[in-house]
Amino acid sequence: MKKLMLKSKIHRAVITGADINYNGSITIDPVLIKAAKLTEYEQVHVVNINNGTRFETYVIKGEKDGDGTICLNGAAARLAIPGDLVIIMSYAMYDPEELDNFMPSIVLVDQNNKLV
Repeated sequence: MKKLMLKSKIHRAVITGADINYNGSITIDPVLIKAAKLTEYEQVHVVNINNGTRFETYVIKGEKDGDGTICLNGAAARLAIPGDLVIIMSYAMYDPEELDNFMPSIVLVDQNNKLV
């Protein structure tokens, strides 16, 4: 039996933009995508610390490495505003024998979405 486990998380990222007219997703700084071992178009869960909303979307790679972009697009843009703190999480299925030394990738960022 496989178990669904937290694969990676970007903890307390700051929303930098919201674009209601984009076709959906969350745009993330490529540096943070790499650090969290995410893949473009991978499903993520987003939790807004400021207002408690939770939603699912998928990752789009930002244009510039290290710019700190965390931008909600499409309908998700209605669930947070720039300045809100969010947790971005991905999950994966693992066999029990893979869990002996399992540790998810936890990425901590500062108020500018730079790696801590």
